[in-house]
Amino acid sequence: MRKLKLYELNRVSITEFKTQQKLPMVVVLDNVRSMHNIGSIFRTGDGFAVEQIYLCGITAHPPHREIEKTALGATQSVNWKYFTNTLEALTELKDRGYHIIAIEQAENSTMLNQFIPDATERYALIFGNEVNGVADEIMEKVDTCIEIPQFGTKHSFNIVVSAGIVLWDFFAKLNLKA
Repeated sequence: MRKLKLYELNRVSITEFKTQQKLPMVVVLDNVRSMHNIGSIFRTGDGFAVEQIYLCGITAHPPHREIEKTALGATQSVNWKYFTNTLEALTELKDRGYHIIAIEQAENSTMLNQFIPDATERYALIFGNEVNGVADEIMEKVDTCIEIPQFGTKHSFNIVVSAGIVLWDFFAKLNLKA
């Protein structure tokens, strides 16, 4: 087996990416501390062609060298917007008709493998702070809470791993149906 060369990957240009069909999803980062995590989520968002990333509260935003270390240019392709607080972002998303989903461990959460997204809906997925998760006042405003099943000794996945798992799951369920 031969590994493909970069020129064989047939990736779209930034201009083509901006106009292509997107996964009907906004990723909301609620007070994420690590700029490497932020950059990695930009890169993951690019990989799954999300509509936009909302950066809220203490979440840093481009341009920043530490974000670019892991984003590898995805801050140029993925649209983003900064909000001083996450409630402001949720108000805008609700007004635009998005179904608001927290990715969190909570009472009455739905396990990711049991959640079936509706292809006619647009979703906003909230990923929380690396230590405290999604803030309590934000949890009060969500429409749904999705939990990623886990079977080990740790309490949670890294935020970037969580974003990758959930975005892939939505992408597969919405776009790869037979």
